[in-house]
Amino acid sequence: MKTIWRRPQKYESYFAGGSPRSSSGGAGWYLSGDHGMCDKDGYFWFIGRADDVIKTSGERVGPFEVESALVSHPGVVEAGVIGKPDPMRGEIIKAFVVLGKNVKPSEQLKEELSQYVKKHLAGHAYPREVEFIDKLPKTRSGKIMRRILKAKEMGLPIGDTSTLEEY
Repeated sequence: MKTIWRRPQKYESYFAGGSPRSSSGGAGWYLSGDHGMCDKDGYFWFIGRADDVIKTSGERVGPFEVESALVSHPGVVEAGVIGKPDPMRGEIIKAFVVLGKNVKPSEQLKEELSQYVKKHLAGHAYPREVEFIDKLPKTRSGKIMRRILKAKEMGLPIGDTSTLEEY
């Protein structure tokens, strides 16, 4: 808002526009790039960023919805999800999971978590790989830094870590 305050023409270009260069695309709406939903009770829920989407087998999956399903499992404390390149599916969903204090990691639990998500979401939106970790990389404000999970998975440099909380 700082850049448009007391500058009506700037406001017009961002929000109410209709000009081809506006973020509204000419429809009179500001396109933020966020995805959300309205539930049956009229509450709005943030789903994730439009540019933070995993494309698996031709379907688009938001990491946040998979993470939410995983953390609803009683043995899971936190989860981070990325798209991992796959020659057949484009990407597969890989989950990094922090387990509860008394929960033991096992291959059986990995399969249980995948099936749990499959039961709660669409059939294509479950993690095909699950990895148990002690801690997720997060910003100081608590947001999961998926790009770090992906970089480590791909063996790439993790880049700027100035906003990274102790990891």
